[in-house]
Amino acid sequence: MSTALTELSQKDVTFLSELAAQLRVDSIRCSTAAGSGHPTSSMSAADVAAVLLARHLVYDWERPREPNNDHLIFSKGHASPLLYALFRAAGVIDEAELMTFRRFGSRLQGHPTPAIPWVDVATGSLGQGLPIAVGVALAGRYLDRLPYHVWVLCGDSEMAEGSIWEGIDKAAHYRLSNLTAIVDVNRLGQRGETELGWDLEAYRRRIEAFGATAIVIDGHDLQQIDRALGRARAAQDAPTVILARTVKGRGFPEIEDRNGWHGRALPPEMAERAIAQLGGVRNLTVSCRRPEPGQPHRWPSRPLQLPAYQVGDKVATRKAYGDALKALGALPDVVAMDGEVSNSTYAEEFAEAFPERYFEMFIAEQMLVSAAVGTSVRGYRPFASTFAAFFTRAYDFVRMAGISGVSIRLCGSHAGVEIGQDGPSQMALEDLAAMRAIHGSTVLYPCDGNSAAKLTAAMAETSGVVFLRTTRGAYPVLYPPEEEFWPGGSKVLRGTADDRVALIGAGVTVHTCLEAADRLAAQGIAARVIDLYSVKPVDRDTLRRAAAETRGLVVVEDHYPEGGLGAAVLEALAGQLPAYRHLAVSGLPTSGSPQDLMRAAGISADHVVAAARELAG
Repeated sequence: MSTALTELSQKDVTFLSELAAQLRVDSIRCSTAAGSGHPTSSMSAADVAAVLLARHLVYDWERPREPNNDHLIFSKGHASPLLYALFRAAGVIDEAELMTFRRFGSRLQGHPTPAIPWVDVATGSLGQGLPIAVGVALAGRYLDRLPYHVWVLCGDSEMAEGSIWEGIDKAAHYRLSNLTAIVDVNRLGQRGETELGWDLEAYRRRIEAFGATAIVIDGHDLQQIDRALGRARAAQDAPTVILARTVKGRGFPEIEDRNGWHGRALPPEMAERAIAQLGGVRNLTVSCRRPEPGQPHRWPSRPLQLPAYQVGDKVATRKAYGDALKALGALPDVVAMDGEVSNSTYAEEFAEAFPERYFEMFIAEQMLVSAAVGTSVRGYRPFASTFAAFFTRAYDFVRMAGISGVSIRLCGSHAGVEIGQDGPSQMALEDLAAMRAIHGSTVLYPCDGNSAAKLTAAMAETSGVVFLRTTRGAYPVLYPPEEEFWPGGSKVLRGTADDRVALIGAGVTVHTCLEAADRLAAQGIAARVIDLYSVKPVDRDTLRRAAAETRGLVVVEDHYPEGGLGAAVLEALAGQLPAYRHLAVSGLPTSGSPQDLMRAAGISADHVVAAARELAG
């Protein structure tokens, strides 16, 4: 094991050449067995991967949660055959498992997910791995204060994604010398040449303009690869981007640098020729250098005391969020980041009290969510805030966070038409629908200061993607400080056995419902008022009682009609409708055939027939 800038010996070169050939062969074999996959994108990066695994990656494969392990993230997640071939070479999966690639029930899915213990996050939606790696590196340098290195393999096609440049920019801003991006510049994308092709000088100029160090190499020259990786590990005060010029399909002349082979497995007879050309199947194994013992820096803990507001005081829920977030700083693993609106979201209170655990992401919402995901990978509890409308820019990152199964907390302020004169560009009117649709998400919408503070604290204890919607304006505090709130709950603010209607609101519309209930009472109409502060999961029992005990429900929401509070109420009541069944994908899918996946999700023809027969009696 050597990470120095010395030349490789002939013995080293021979071994690395053989290892790279094995990675190519295994990438072909598993994708051909699956009948799908991206072998050519894997073959181009095999030389870089071989040198990284054998000489530079510091990792204890038996202890993937070892604090000082390096991190390896495949931003080009479609090159999963190469990643799984690396796992076989490391000895952590065997031949039999490798050949289950993309089959239903296999953890070796079409794109990597944390179902595999050596995978930090799900990738495959291009442009995400690098900014998430920035979040991991932020944790390493400023929170953990450990010397582990973060390596991320990027494809050249995803260099057209703005999120890549957000990541490079923030990595340079925070001087993340513990981060190295390796760009596999193989020239060909899905449908032809990439934007810059093999113009590595153009890539270099752009990267250096963002403040990172660029190293241009021949991605098939083992000596150049080894020197570049060694330089990157030894870098000081700036991230490194290695630009490796490679050939797609390298190692099999029939498909090398040929368009039309992206995302295509080699047919069996062609695979046989390719494997023979590459020297056949090998069974080399590599032992990485294990990290030195180390433990993350521990921040001191303090007693937690949430803010408390008096009933009747006017408090904006966004201000209560900021007060509560500052209080949560007493927990040493809570970190925060914001998108340059912290004086509006009130995340500035945490920033002032705990500057060492606060990261400003500026107006870069994709990087904002990525930083939250990356710090979550390292075991921290991140809170990320911006205007609720602006999270739509990063929605794919939130979606992938749900697939990754990470726990992040998002606070979206300035929601709905309630914000007033700023106009529709600033009004989040789609956010409840969007966040409810995320796999495993929790969506909370408090109406007053004390509920906002308690729900902010509940976010810290809730796993998955948690979204808190806050309001711009200040409204009267309705609940005493000792009132408790939790995901899945609701509050009946007004209610009697004589209620004729139920008024259901959340956030600002709870106050509207209370005003309306007073007016109805003056007209002799008793109205129940429900604060449905947990939009997901929703309190079905309270809603079903209201439906059974009153003549009707009125749902009021500061949101578009599609997918928001009203939809949550209707979904909760759907089970009461004898002529209604709803078949939909409810769990997190895996890889598999369309037929297998539709059966597993309960939306196959068999399930439709069964539901129809049940309705038909």
